[in-house]
Amino acid sequence: MPRHKCCRTVGCLPGRNRFRPVGIPAAEIEEVVLSLDEFEAVRLACHEALYQEEAAARMGVSRQTFGRIIESAQKKIADMLVNGKALRIAGGDVAIKGISPARCPRCHRAPGASGEGRAGVCPHCAKLKGNKK
Repeated sequence: MPRHKCCRTVGCLPGRNRFRPVGIPAAEIEEVVLSLDEFEAVRLACHEALYQEEAAARMGVSRQTFGRIIESAQKKIADMLVNGKALRIAGGDVAIKGISPARCPRCHRAPGASGEGRAGVCPHCAKLKGNKK
């Protein structure tokens, strides 16, 4: 009998949870599901460039478990990119440490809690652009 999976700590939720190739109707495309803990592993390892030991500590898992999570996530992302599949981020036994969306890749600030700004546009970057004109 397998051991019970422990709850993993996730630092933030993704700003968007679905991605798909342009020009293909959603009904005709196969979907890959990336769990929230896999998303968090990719965020910590690739976006924040943390070593596996530190990333594992942040998620509350062992380094070996973190390695398995990131390997699974990378395989799913590669399958999505190589085979032109859609990606959905959802599910997993996680505890959310700070309920906030992922940070903007340009200015590294979290979007406002009020939901200000247009979809897909960071309200902070939009304000900076407006000041430069």
